[in-house]
Amino acid sequence: MKAKAQETWQPVRIVAVGGGTGLSTLLRELKEHVARRKVEQVRMPISDLAAVVTVTDDGGSSGRLRRDFAVLPPGDIRNCMVALSKDAALLSRLFQYRFPAAAGGRELRGHSFGNLFLTALTKVTGDFTEAVRLSGQVLAIRGRIFPSTMQNVTLEAMLQDGRIVRGETNISRSRKRIRQVRLVPRNVRPLPEVLHAFREADFIFCGPGSLYTSIIPNLLVRGVVDAMRKSPATRIYIANLMTQPGETTGYSVADHVRAIYEHTGPGLFDWVVINNGRFSPRMLRRYRAQGAEPVRVDLHELQRLGLRCILDNLVEENAVVRHDAARLTRLLLEEFIHRPL
Repeated sequence: MKAKAQETWQPVRIVAVGGGTGLSTLLRELKEHVARRKVEQVRMPISDLAAVVTVTDDGGSSGRLRRDFAVLPPGDIRNCMVALSKDAALLSRLFQYRFPAAAGGRELRGHSFGNLFLTALTKVTGDFTEAVRLSGQVLAIRGRIFPSTMQNVTLEAMLQDGRIVRGETNISRSRKRIRQVRLVPRNVRPLPEVLHAFREADFIFCGPGSLYTSIIPNLLVRGVVDAMRKSPATRIYIANLMTQPGETTGYSVADHVRAIYEHTGPGLFDWVVINNGRFSPRMLRRYRAQGAEPVRVDLHELQRLGLRCILDNLVEENAVVRHDAARLTRLLLEEFIHRPL
């Protein structure tokens, strides 16, 4: 019997943009398809994976370290590093360890070891980006991680009633509809490595993640949207599963895209990936009690925005509703990345 020829792929470069739980969840699955050595590219379709992470967090451990030590908030960066680490062994667990209330009194309470490590390494090297790079070496990450900017920025929102709310935490707590978000200061510079990653990318993924606090802030950094538009990459928006109370109450998938376009100009994305799976009645009741509901799918409106759509059952239910990261990654691989030579 004739042996089956080994299937090979044209390796691709991916940039994933976002923050919070959504980005780290996606990265955790994508890393399994990253070639660590050139010889692996015949069976691993991703030759380079870069994450561009928002740095507007001002709550919890990240917010305290940001105020006390004048560093960028490390929390989302730390989660991405752990997601991209070689495995969930001791070092990864150590970076995620959070000191309980009884440990060391108020000074350590609530801080994660990874946040403290990144803060200390920033002070030692004098450079947050270098601290992230060195931490990535410690964790043997499969990819690269960049803050969208190195400047100390604050997120500011104009609500529908005209009020101005400053700070990511206060914006999330306001539970009000948002008209616009902006960075303070306005003219924020990107890392050159971020712009270079966009220029070299084959695919750019935005989302999933909080619309106004994880996705849009990255796109407000000067030069980022221009670099994305000029990139040869296919640009893909991964739609959220649920609305967020107040911020996106009643939003459809098209409403999410329109909100992004109001900040960036139209036509930023080529494709949108959408969930068409069902949620259990128990989970729907729980989310509706909190003022959240499934994001409506409006294919006609998305097509009017010039978007091509891919739908699949992407729901995973545990304590909360999340994207089924393995299924989402498999869908992205099958639809966009696997290209036989």
